[in-house]
Order: sequence, then C-alpha cells, then structure tokens
Amino acid sequence: MKALTFCYVSAGVFFLGALLSGVWKYIGILNSDKAEAPEYVSVLHRSGLMYSFAALLLAQFAQLNPYSETVKLWSCVAVIAFFAFAQTTYLIHALLKDTDNQFRKPYILGQWQMPGYIIHGSMILLILAEIGGFAVLFWGFLETL
Repeated sequence: MKALTFCYVSAGVFFLGALLSGVWKYIGILNSDKAEAPEYVSVLHRSGLMYSFAALLLAQFAQLNPYSETVKLWSCVAVIAFFAFAQTTYLIHALLKDTDNQFRKPYILGQWQMPGYIIHGSMILLILAEIGGFAVLFWGFLETL
C-alpha cells in the first residue's frame, strides 16, 4: 500500500467514525439532564474530526516528500497507528463510562486499575511515534525547498 492511499483511507475511517460518534454524542445530549454528552463520547467525536484532517495533512507531506515509498509509508503508519490507539482508548472509556479523565490517578480501565508505567509508557511511545513520523515527512519536504 502506498503512503497516500493509507493516509486517505485512514482519513475516511476517522471522519466516518467522527460522524457516527457525533450521533452518539447527540443522543447523549438528548438523554442528559444537563444537555451534555458523556466526556469520552465528546472526546472521541472531536478527536476523530481532528485526526481525519491530520491524516490528510500527512498525505500532503508524504506527497511532497522525496524519500522512498517505504520510508513515507512507515512514517505515516507510525503517526496514524497512534492516532488509532488514542481513538481506541477513547472508545473504550466511552463504552465503559469509567472515567472523565483517563490521566487522573488511579488510572482506571473498567474494573481494572492500570499501573502508571503502562499509561506513561504508552504516552512516551505515542509522542515518539507521532513526532518522529511527522518529522521524517516534514524534513523530507524541507529538503525539496
């Protein structure tokens, strides 16, 4: 699969997920005394919208990048895989209704208390992959100027 195709398919999946979670958010608002959706339903909706457009941005930088198709694809995969990982955690929290802040101690996932090293280790990997993947694409683009 080419980097551009991967980014466009990912953008479509994130955008469709955002639209569907928008319906879930609306239903939550209708069923709430305060006219508010559950926190992680809202987070899921907003982040899906942002990640869909971020995937398009990645596609643009991949297109403008002179590196090999393999380098561009893996750079995009690194970023988008962690977008999907984040979306998955938001979806799980939305379904379980277990927290309104996944970073508040104790770290709860359903009935389980998660150790801090899993939460913080995941975030460190996310930071490295997202920044690193984009940096490769951006650096390649800058080399073409």
